Amino acid sequence: MGYPTKVQLISRKKGNQWYVNFPNALAEALNFTKSEIVEWTILSTTCLQMTRQSCHITRKKKPK
Repeated sequence: MGYPTKVQLISRKKGNQWYVNFPNALAEALNFTKSEIVEWTILSTTCLQMTRQSCHITRKKKPK
């Protein structure tokens, strides 16, 4: 299942900024945390790759 997302453009005096928001379902499935750093790589004009710089996954403890 895909998650269509719009690309947003914010025009400012000092330059444009582009934003792509992550759907909540994807962020939760990948255990993203606030302010996590990711790196984008252009694979082609139709394909981007996003890689985490470090992964801070917290695992839930099993009840005893």
